[in-house]
Amino acid sequence: MALPVLPNPTARRIFLARHALADAAALPAKGAALAALIDRIGFVQVDSITTVERAHHMILFARRQSYKPEYLKPLLETNRALFEHWTHDASILPVALFPHWQHRFARDGHRLADNWRSWFRDGYEAKFDEILRRISDEGPVTSTDVGVGEARGKGGWWDWHPSKTALEWLWRTGALSITRRDGFQKVYDLTERVIPECHRTATPSLDETTNWACTSALNHLGFASPTELAAYWNAVPIADARAWCRTELARQTLIEIAVQNADGTSRAAYTRPDILTETPSNPPTRLRILSPFDPALRDRNRAERLFGFKYRIEVFVPEAKRIYGYYVFPVLEAAHLIGRIDVKAFRDRRVLRVRAFWLETGMQFTLGRLARLEAELNRMARFSGCTSVEFDEGWQRTDLRQ
Repeated sequence: MALPVLPNPTARRIFLARHALADAAALPAKGAALAALIDRIGFVQVDSITTVERAHHMILFARRQSYKPEYLKPLLETNRALFEHWTHDASILPVALFPHWQHRFARDGHRLADNWRSWFRDGYEAKFDEILRRISDEGPVTSTDVGVGEARGKGGWWDWHPSKTALEWLWRTGALSITRRDGFQKVYDLTERVIPECHRTATPSLDETTNWACTSALNHLGFASPTELAAYWNAVPIADARAWCRTELARQTLIEIAVQNADGTSRAAYTRPDILTETPSNPPTRLRILSPFDPALRDRNRAERLFGFKYRIEVFVPEAKRIYGYYVFPVLEAAHLIGRIDVKAFRDRRVLRVRAFWLETGMQFTLGRLARLEAELNRMARFSGCTSVEFDEGWQRTDLRQ
């Protein structure tokens, strides 16, 4: 029998709604409302690059235009409604998920052991007890506080001194947690002093964690393959996600459908039975400039299938090796990814500078679209501490594939 088809326009609207990108941007963005937004998104990836603002702040600003970076700090460092740990990368997560990370800590302890011994210089394992005693007796530390007298790395980003490696190991395996960041530097403390007791003492079984990981991933995505379910939190093996899908199909709590891609082809996915009658609203027509690390775009292949947006494209010409740089920002208009923009905040001059805006094939620089772009850039300028927007000559570009 042919699978029921979820048309591409409907699939896009469902997907954006699940990622909170179909809401009005004027909704509250502080306190409990911000914590609820992050719970709805699932996770917010942390990244240090500040071309405009750090990735986690841009992810939240794209959904709530009243969001300010200082709103996040109390939830992480005072209220402890959130914690920071690893999914596919460093991420901010609802603290209620911490019990499921207990299995992650054990898994990473086994998985990373051999790799880290080959990646990092020797001596970090001998530092574990020393660092734990120091933090227990003297309080939180940063990587600059430890390792006095140890040779500092000169070989690149991952060339850590042994005590820095030990701090990261103890964090990745659960003995330490990040109590705050000073600037962007992690400050480590004992997990028992960071994570509320009610979340530390709960220990779900592996089956419970598998069920949570797959159920919640499907809720956040709307529809997914077993690979996508496993990848969402990076918390369970793909084989376990496949087994979960088989079980839920037998229980008739899941169905298999064909999700139509932007190019008209289809791809099989699992979903809840009621999705075929779901009528998601149309996202607002305002433009949203997204972080490259936005949860809706993390899976580049899925973004290409659903939106026809080839994130990884690189075009080489004699005068510039990469036209679409690594850190250009995708631009969302309603339910369409319409282009990418190269924009940077120069805070010393309080100027947001637009270097280039490339429209995707078939899109036009209409007056209405330019007005919406100008409005979004003005919002982004205020968000990043700038007072004006400047445009380079020739900033309006067409897709180089045309």
